[in-house]
Amino acid sequence: MKRVVVVGGGVAGLGAAYRVMRARQAGHDVDVVLVEQAGRLGGKLATDIVPDPDGGSYVVDGGSDAFVSTKPAVRRIARMLGIEDDIVPARDENKRTLIVKGSRLVELPDGIMMFAPTKLLPLATTSLYSWPGKLRMALDLVLPRKERWAPGETAKDHDETLESFVVRRMGREALDRVAEPLVGGVHASDPSVMSLAATFPEFLEMEQKHGSLIRGFLEQRKAREAMRARQPARPGQKPWSFFNTFVRGMQTLPDAMGSAIGAGRMLLGRRVVEIGRSADGWRVTLDDGETLEADAVVLAVEAFSGAALASGVDARVAELVGQTPCSSSVTVPLAFREEDCPFDQRWHGILVPLVEKRPLLAVTLSSSKWPDRAPAGRVLMRGFIGGPRNQHLTDASDEDLIETARKEIVGLLGMPDGARPVFASVYRWVGGMPQYTLGHLDRVEEVEERVATIAGFAMAGSAFRGVGIPNCIESGERAAEKVLRDLGFTHEEQRESGPPR
Repeated sequence: MKRVVVVGGGVAGLGAAYRVMRARQAGHDVDVVLVEQAGRLGGKLATDIVPDPDGGSYVVDGGSDAFVSTKPAVRRIARMLGIEDDIVPARDENKRTLIVKGSRLVELPDGIMMFAPTKLLPLATTSLYSWPGKLRMALDLVLPRKERWAPGETAKDHDETLESFVVRRMGREALDRVAEPLVGGVHASDPSVMSLAATFPEFLEMEQKHGSLIRGFLEQRKAREAMRARQPARPGQKPWSFFNTFVRGMQTLPDAMGSAIGAGRMLLGRRVVEIGRSADGWRVTLDDGETLEADAVVLAVEAFSGAALASGVDARVAELVGQTPCSSSVTVPLAFREEDCPFDQRWHGILVPLVEKRPLLAVTLSSSKWPDRAPAGRVLMRGFIGGPRNQHLTDASDEDLIETARKEIVGLLGMPDGARPVFASVYRWVGGMPQYTLGHLDRVEEVEERVATIAGFAMAGSAFRGVGIPNCIESGERAAEKVLRDLGFTHEEQRESGPPR
């Protein structure tokens, strides 16, 4: 019996361990042990069911609260686990995004895709941009490409920062007002150092294909509308939404994956301190001195931890992974009484541009974005604090973070000054978001090339090729498949795939 040890119990590690279990169920003589230093599974997927003093309960996601429909990994795994029916779409009837501008909240104009306008009238009438800013954005239609790629070249060969690209194509206001909070915010990244090829290569490809982002996004919008027209929802079918979650929060997914792997294969609350070769394979040393003998190891932890543990395997791999900076953030869920919330609740979120110099990054109105997130008469929100330019704020006490989020939210939404949350909590994600800076893809490719030559060893997680939940699951699966091949097991699974919708 071959033994694979997976280090890390986030969705990447769970994706790897569950893939090994499926190989075992397919008849291969292999087993898995998963080691996670926290006392629970899920990593940055963390859901709490919080009772309300007057009855009922809240479904509170402290980390990621959604996955996207355009990437099939989550739905594919949910189908295998029998929890696909628990998936619920966002309430798109409330799908509005508000942007902070001074002391006001301005709705993101209809037709904005990522940061490019695709409808003329909403752009012309919005107060989000100045008239010079609007005209500068329209120049995207006539500005030439920066350069034409040679045959065979890709976005990686012509990488630039998000800031450089957006300012070049659409001007500074497009960056500061929408691209930075909307696109950069997804990765909690500084636009001045964020690698576009590593995060959104489609922007660079769109410029090459269409010569204009506006024309490219217009074509993308028409394609999505045509697909929806060809595939109307069937009676009784859940409506399609770009964002989805689970009835009882995102923790549903790692809990189900953990159950399928088996509690007896989990070592929770145990920290790996060293990975090294042994005479017959690998030795994984835990913080209490216990050692686990393994035929293969999958390392699925955050970049800084991965660099430290990989040092006992390959010094160059450790050096390269250690060059990925990580930023910290804090999620602050708060619930208020309905009478303290006199504002229109038909929106999903508020984005706070860095140029506003506020401590708050964003707000999600969870009770409007998702069904059944709060009891009747209550309003559930989540405030976000931190990001690469405000790391110092994450060191504050829980009490100060809650008060900062409360004060900002009350002021932005025109709530009574004395409004106090029915409950509030703090989730800290220390070093939780890897930053894909320029050169990231080159470093990842070198890591992958070196790891490919190390039999019985693989790495996975958000530090490499995508921070989203589907990306991390697939990263774990690829790592598991690599070590399974190293061990002589050649069965490959069929994967779902499809064009973005």
